[in-house]
Amino acid sequence: MSSSIATTRFSVLDRSRTREGHTHPEALRDTVRLAGELEGLGYHRLWVSEHHGVPGVAGSAPTVLAAAVAAATRRIRVGTGGVMLPNHRPLVVAEQFGVLESLFPGRIDMGLGRSVGFTDGVRKALGRDKEDAEDFEAQLRELLGWFRGTSPTGVHARPAEGLAVPPFVLAMGEGAGIAARAGLPMVIGDFRNREKMRRGIDHYREHFRPSPWASEPYVVVSGTVAVARTPEEARRLLVPEAWAMAYSRTHGTFPPLEPAERIESRTMTAKERGFYESGLTGHIAGTEEQVAHELETVLKETGAQEVLVTTSTYDRESLLDSYRRLAAITSG
Repeated sequence: MSSSIATTRFSVLDRSRTREGHTHPEALRDTVRLAGELEGLGYHRLWVSEHHGVPGVAGSAPTVLAAAVAAATRRIRVGTGGVMLPNHRPLVVAEQFGVLESLFPGRIDMGLGRSVGFTDGVRKALGRDKEDAEDFEAQLRELLGWFRGTSPTGVHARPAEGLAVPPFVLAMGEGAGIAARAGLPMVIGDFRNREKMRRGIDHYREHFRPSPWASEPYVVVSGTVAVARTPEEARRLLVPEAWAMAYSRTHGTFPPLEPAERIESRTMTAKERGFYESGLTGHIAGTEEQVAHELETVLKETGAQEVLVTTSTYDRESLLDSYRRLAAITSG
């Protein structure tokens, strides 16, 4: 095992992806079960996500799901990747994480993003519009102020005030600059656009201002990693998500995952095929040896301290096998 891999933390974001023939409740229970498996394999964190009105994702209330994950585990850190701050009042978010940290002290992470709803309908249902994302930096300052007891309102967030829940900024678009100015750890993806990722990381490190939350830059790179016995089996792990992305780009809705064999036999339009093939490229996928080599390259290029694996696929057993193989690489 390389020195870069040996000194890097490995964590997982599970989006609670729904699968054809399986229910939304099953997807949530799959995430809770996976957390226990990942804890046993030595992963550092398990994060859950926030999506609203998306047929392919069951995870709509990340702090609620994080509570279930934390209750079902003992050591692994648990958090959100992320809570989309423009969708919520910062006080309520602070209260939720204060409750989580109070119940599971020393294990909770607060990953925060600036995205708003996936569609116009979802944004309308949330009472938000695209411009609300522009308020993220101010909302972030307000949220952190609730933990430090500095709100000008005179109100105190209970039980958040005085607690130290590590905040992370999900860096998409302007996120790298926001994370740097706030002095917070940054999560940046994905592996399919390495040059853009490196530019974001360089900007973050160059402009980082130490804060009470972090004295120096901390970079988490995120993306899909698939490990299998053969390169072909690893590629098949990528197929369901690649098709879901292609379908969303051509039909406007993000569907549940389908079995790889059905997708591979499907007749696609030229446009669908283009998005699908593009969705299969740029990830880290292959045998243990191939993945170790690629991870070493990414870590040398980025200097990241942590890798957040975001793989989704239809076959949960194959997904778990991939995580087992990755853990074997990272633990030597």
